[in-house]
Amino acid sequence: MLGASRMVRVAVDIMGGDHAPEEIIKGAVIAAAKGDVEIILVGPVDILKGELAKYEVSYLPISCVKADEAVKEGEHPAFAIRRKPNASVAVAMELVKTEEADAIVSAGPTGAASVTAIMSLGMLPGVERPAICVPLVGFAPNTVLVDGGANVDCKPHHLLSFAVIGSVYAKRLLNINQPRVALLSIGQEEGKGSKLIQESYSLLRDSGLDFIGNIEGYDVLSGRANVIVCDGTVGNILMKFYESVGHYFVGWLKGKLSNLPLGGTVKKLLDQMISFTKITKNESDSGGLLWGVNGVVHLMHGNSHAQQVSKAIVRAKYAVETDLIGALRSDLATIISKLPNYKATFRPS
Repeated sequence: MLGASRMVRVAVDIMGGDHAPEEIIKGAVIAAAKGDVEIILVGPVDILKGELAKYEVSYLPISCVKADEAVKEGEHPAFAIRRKPNASVAVAMELVKTEEADAIVSAGPTGAASVTAIMSLGMLPGVERPAICVPLVGFAPNTVLVDGGANVDCKPHHLLSFAVIGSVYAKRLLNINQPRVALLSIGQEEGKGSKLIQESYSLLRDSGLDFIGNIEGYDVLSGRANVIVCDGTVGNILMKFYESVGHYFVGWLKGKLSNLPLGGTVKKLLDQMISFTKITKNESDSGGLLWGVNGVVHLMHGNSHAQQVSKAIVRAKYAVETDLIGALRSDLATIISKLPNYKATFRPS
């Protein structure tokens, strides 16, 4: 647990993201100005000096750590980290490992951040691969999707671990005592779907979790399941599609109504749809935790701007203050002890 005598320290990878380093540093300055979190900016010294000169930061809790390299989008994650040990994301992750920082925030490539987190921080006992949990706010406020894009090539026991992680998420953050777990597939019958889905079905069925079977695409927002399990490819596509629905629907509706006077009912409908778009956008914009690694790793979308960076820092701070990793470790141990067929490779924390 964090001692009461100091602020939470968040290491920020300034070179990760489409709008790095300008927007990343700007967002970090916004967060630091609130006075309740210490920021450690990680990146090339000349860039740090140049960007910080734009702001009055002498009174802010901001420090800098040198890192001369960056992992670019499209680079193979494992190869890039091995070739660039001084990459900003690797140096920031090392600060968490050595307890010089309490959390890391990065908008860089998810694969590189995941590989670095695994190598530096290790995994929680009972988890072989980290996962991204995506809450489906708006239409399905009591549903979380796992995995949202951290893993592409999965095995059945990986999906079982995603189900366990999702169950912990639903209990801790959605306040659901007995989360209903489902596999996302092309049909509800046990034999439907890919080989991965079919083999995962039997693991989940015998897991002791409240597994309700397969659900199809039209059940995602129905509330039938509190935890929807899939591999990262499917999850990432579904997440980004869901995030875009409100935006495109509002555009379509405006086009249809462009030549009509806006009556009260129609205007209310449009306002509600715009509100939904804002909710999903605000929730997803700041990204989320990389669940399963032994530390607070908060990943953002690559197109994050300053406000999203600031929000991500606040969320990382909250995760540290509430000891979310400790809670996950404890809940995982409790759940896994009741699962006789849990096949994940146990690693020391």
